[in-house]
Amino acid sequence: MDFELTEEQRAFADTAEQFARERLAPMAAEWDEKHEFPKSVLREAGELGFMSLYTPEEQGGLGLSRLDSSIVFEKLAMGCTSTAAFMTIHNMVTWMIGSFGSEEIKQQYCPKLITAEWLGSYCLTEPNAGSDAAALTTSAKLTDEGYVLNGSKVFISGAGDTDVLVVMARTGEPGAKGVSAFVVPANANGISYGRREPKMGWNSQPTRSITFDNVLVEKSNLLGEEGQGFIFAMKGLDGGRINIATCSVGTAQHALEQATQYMQERKQFGKPIADFQALQFKLADMATELVAARQMVRLAASKLDNGDTQATTYCAMAKRFATDIGFKVCDQALQIHGGYGYIREYPLERHFRDVRVHQILEGTNEIMRLIIARRLLTDGLQIF
Repeated sequence: MDFELTEEQRAFADTAEQFARERLAPMAAEWDEKHEFPKSVLREAGELGFMSLYTPEEQGGLGLSRLDSSIVFEKLAMGCTSTAAFMTIHNMVTWMIGSFGSEEIKQQYCPKLITAEWLGSYCLTEPNAGSDAAALTTSAKLTDEGYVLNGSKVFISGAGDTDVLVVMARTGEPGAKGVSAFVVPANANGISYGRREPKMGWNSQPTRSITFDNVLVEKSNLLGEEGQGFIFAMKGLDGGRINIATCSVGTAQHALEQATQYMQERKQFGKPIADFQALQFKLADMATELVAARQMVRLAASKLDNGDTQATTYCAMAKRFATDIGFKVCDQALQIHGGYGYIREYPLERHFRDVRVHQILEGTNEIMRLIIARRLLTDGLQIF
């Protein structure tokens, strides 16, 4: 078992780190303050392949593993958590279309999605179907002209500012087996968007509700076959949980570095606060837990890449642990900064706000615990 990065992984990480340092970090505070969606920078990310990291090479993506992609996303999150998180969502949309769409759909959408000329949103959550995603009620009725969508989605990242929607809708029986997935142009007739939600964090990307009122979708826009949508959604969520866990790790790493530097520069009682053992111990715990979170995320990504039967459980573990630790590290880094951490002169308060939602989305951490416990109580968990 080799924990060291390969030369190729280091090259990708270095490129992502440079992009984060030069194109994301300098503007992150302004994007947050002005609630600005940086489409031009996202297109620059597309030119480097960051918007199609694990999309199949046949469709123009980089075709990287989930482990390789995780390493890249961690570096990007160190520049701007919110923007990097949107990149992970766009990656999921592009991967889903590139993997499960018909050849016609792949050729129509993938070229513009991988370059970020078009941006994508993933539409699963509904007002009454959050943690219980299989209870969604948005419907897609098959007619002679195509599928007709009716219903609504909430908390959709990028909604109103993106070009392509991947929508989960019910085509059959109640429950998971009746859900199908569709590619829908974001400007299709009958689609309307709610207000841009005022949020605690993630302000560089808009969040809106979407209403579908007799939206006509061509039959060819169905991903896979009817009834496969929930399977695709769960596959997407396994990867999405790794992605968002990775964003927590990247943000926490930046917060840790900021705290370490501040401790060496800040003086109290005639000496740097780095000389105080209580703060040294705090820093040591932050670093130790962060390394543990990173390794758990990479283990889960490896399990997913290798098709391990327990991959879903490991993804849930990684998401639960890394997002909790990421928030804890950012909170402690803010505490080390004292009053300065609470004001916007330093990025700690933004990190604190941005990572908080990671414990909620892609399945709440309570749901992650449920997934883990059920696996333990039914089949057990093999540890090698």
